[in-house]
Amino acid sequence: MTVPATTDVLIVGGGPAGALLGCLLARRGIEVLVVEKQQGLERDFRGETLAAPSAVTLRRLGFGPALTEHGYLETTAVSMRMEGRQVFRVDYSRFPVGVLPIDIPQPALIGMFNEAAAGLPGHTYAAGTAFTGLLQQDGAVHGAVLKLPDGSRAEVRTRLLVGADGRFSKVRKAAGLAADVRPMQRDFLSFKLPRPADWGTEAELVVLRDKHLVVLPTFPDYLRVGHNLPKRGLGDLRKEGFEAFRDGIAAIDPRLAPLLAEHLLSWDDTSFLEIFTAEVPTWSRDGLVLLGDASHTVTPILGQGVNLAIQDAVCLAPVIARALGGTGTVVPGSAFDEFAAGRRRHKAFVTRFQRMQEAALAQHTPLRTALRRLRFRTLNSLPAKYRIFDKVINAPHPIDPVDLRTTEPAPAPAA
Repeated sequence: MTVPATTDVLIVGGGPAGALLGCLLARRGIEVLVVEKQQGLERDFRGETLAAPSAVTLRRLGFGPALTEHGYLETTAVSMRMEGRQVFRVDYSRFPVGVLPIDIPQPALIGMFNEAAAGLPGHTYAAGTAFTGLLQQDGAVHGAVLKLPDGSRAEVRTRLLVGADGRFSKVRKAAGLAADVRPMQRDFLSFKLPRPADWGTEAELVVLRDKHLVVLPTFPDYLRVGHNLPKRGLGDLRKEGFEAFRDGIAAIDPRLAPLLAEHLLSWDDTSFLEIFTAEVPTWSRDGLVLLGDASHTVTPILGQGVNLAIQDAVCLAPVIARALGGTGTVVPGSAFDEFAAGRRRHKAFVTRFQRMQEAALAQHTPLRTALRRLRFRTLNSLPAKYRIFDKVINAPHPIDPVDLRTTEPAPAPAA
């Protein structure tokens, strides 16, 4: 396999943010190389729920036919049950955006972006290709050293390197862009179960004192379940034995008991996810900019990671296009100051909300759990709950007219 020795933009990381950005740039006639260390698209626990604005954005970008052809599952609401009683529910059809969130496997989503870009001149996708270091001169980034699938190394010169390589970004580390990593109190262990035909399509948070499950209907016919555990508590959990773990899940949500007994058979059926947030004060240097989780890592609460990544890519594409039109060998880091400031404000708002939710879910004494139920019941009774959630999960973001591929109106609200 060969990669070009030079390119306008080199994107390290072929997840949703990197793949979408690569496609949008190639549509504009910009030479772009997307490198992904994995040979295939299959991934462990990853966000698969697209918020309504993300679904609208992808349709306006021209991906509507591909979404329809693959298929997806619409999520109708989100509800919360605490100690066996429902205390909160939000009906997604009541939001002004007028469409429902959708669930689609992340490999399929990435594949849609890559397929749309594959036939475009100037677009190159290199699977099984790892970033190993930066090419730097006079304080600016001029490219990267890559390890190819056959083990050989290649240097690629570029005017801009985009670090879209996720929450443990090697690009960020190599560039010396420090991250303020803040662990959450708990981590997640996730698994999938077959979804009974009569289960419904609401996302659910099921809470029993300081333990909780996130139960998400998943395309085509699964339940994706996330279970919290104490930070660095996986070892202790495994020492207690798999049967005890499975019994603990059933105690939180007894509806799952028969599914667990039949389909969750060993630790191999689970995936571990370390939960933390990462704040990166500086997102760019001359010749380099960070994107998605590499620049702002959030928690899985409300599934905002993939949606923030899509927003980042859509907002960044026109900024890169304008910056490449300037003079100079590399794009100056200052070209991204406005982009970073705007995206950082929204991400900070999401993170604050997530931390508030995490603090509430961690309560375990009888008094505090009773007060928690009261607070959520009170919020549930207020019309303001829709305004609050709308700001978190449905924040609008601009789409540059150059990137639009359809003028179709957004779908009508669900009945």
